[in-house]
Amino acid sequence: MPVEFLTDEQAASYGKFNEEPTRPELERFFFLDDEDRKLIAKRRGDHNRLGFVIWSR
Repeated sequence: MPVEFLTDEQAASYGKFNEEPTRPELERFFFLDDEDRKLIAKRRGDHNRLGFVIWSR
């Protein structure tokens, strides 16, 4: 039995910005700073690091 947890309106807007993102917002989500890199460096292999950075955003 399928379960729907989004309204039709939520589903239609899923994956879209409500408004144009600002430059600082884009930079925060699409660029890594030194603190991000330090945290990522603690992960074991390259494949772990990539998965971690995607998950942690």
